[in-house]
Amino acid sequence: MSKKTLAFLLILTDWMVAIFAWSSFYYVRKIYIEHTSFTIENSFFIALAIIPCVWLLIFAIQGTYHDVRRLYRVKVISITFIASIIVTTALFFVLLLDDDIDNYKLYYVSAAWLFGIHFSLFLITRLIFVSVIVKQIHTRKRGFRTLIIGGSDKAVDIYNEITQLPKGSGHSFVGFVNLNGIDRLLEDNLPYLGHADDLEKIIREYKIEEVIIALESVEHAKLKNIISRIEGGEIAIKILPDMYDIVSGSVKMNNIFGALLIEVNSDVMPIWQLAIKRFLDVLLSTIALILLIPVYIVLAIAVKFSSPGPIFFYQERIGANGFPFKIIKFRTMFVDSEKDGPQLSSTHDCRITPVGRFMRKLRLDEFPQFINVLIGDMSLVGPRPERQFFIDKIVAIEPQFLQLTKVRPGITSWGQVKYGYAENVDQMIQRMKYDLLYMKNRTLALDFKIMLYTILIVVKAKGK
Repeated sequence: MSKKTLAFLLILTDWMVAIFAWSSFYYVRKIYIEHTSFTIENSFFIALAIIPCVWLLIFAIQGTYHDVRRLYRVKVISITFIASIIVTTALFFVLLLDDDIDNYKLYYVSAAWLFGIHFSLFLITRLIFVSVIVKQIHTRKRGFRTLIIGGSDKAVDIYNEITQLPKGSGHSFVGFVNLNGIDRLLEDNLPYLGHADDLEKIIREYKIEEVIIALESVEHAKLKNIISRIEGGEIAIKILPDMYDIVSGSVKMNNIFGALLIEVNSDVMPIWQLAIKRFLDVLLSTIALILLIPVYIVLAIAVKFSSPGPIFFYQERIGANGFPFKIIKFRTMFVDSEKDGPQLSSTHDCRITPVGRFMRKLRLDEFPQFINVLIGDMSLVGPRPERQFFIDKIVAIEPQFLQLTKVRPGITSWGQVKYGYAENVDQMIQRMKYDLLYMKNRTLALDFKIMLYTILIVVKAKGK
């Protein structure tokens, strides 16, 4: 059963439970709390149509349906309890607080029944659902397509440790790749899929979901290079810990039956914050596109009369997970400014028009990118997107730059705020440090801070 099918089944289960739970509470309230006859009113059917959608929305924001296979019982208890608190509190104030009752204590009784029925029904059905999946994983009937990087004795040891566990840890091994083209000791156990130079291609071709890097964590140079190439997206990365990692608390245990591995957590922003971030992207971009219509008209006229050529400038940039897209900007340079090949702009660049120089100072040329945000190519805040030509140059010096291509790029970024436009590859690497710092500390609060600084730059015309 596929990942999407499992998610659909859990959504369907939650939807049916929400209907049954509200119906049960409605009956209990009428018969045992209000002591009236059981009559079904129109409000019941309206609530029955809306309430399940509210539950599914909250569960989705929590990330419940992102990958059902990775749910475990303790997590299910936690997220179900939190969701029950949120939704039943909202239902109480919206639907129950205006009830005509003889005694205010009945409010507390109603609230207790409302929470108790919903929480218990959701928890029981979800625990059953997840327990079936967990059992399939433990009996090795279900697992994540796993690739081992490394072919030395260390790789053989970790493979044997995992396969000899009394209960399955969720690894369904597809094969291995090596780093030096020589070590292939795992070939007696697993298919040899190729060299690590072709790692990205192998991951796509074999639909890899987890990667185990069979190197000591003290081999920082090799680890850094590999992780920077594959970190991000849907792939879980695990590495072998040394004694320092264990003592310092770097090793996190989610499965007491699993092998001793460090999971590299590339996305520090919780799923619920990612959902809110995307919602704010769409909402604020829509508002901006509407409110800035007069500004767009003025800027379009200014660009049109500044020099011959189109009003908008389209250029291919690299977006999330390496997929290219067309970025939209107001044109700030003369036509054919890159006839000799890709070039970065500089402070006194003669290719920039007088109007374009003013627009760059206030970042007005970036305003059309709200369209990119709305269609999902970009976010309001994120690392600035670059061209493949310059990405290749940067990666040759600093491979960690590839981490910035794993998320949606942004209209503004921490690097853009702190450093501004880069005029050469060295400056792009300097700016990268700020964006990497953002990547490792992403929160909604930090996004708001970056947006505030960006607004101040626009108001003060201090853009570089």
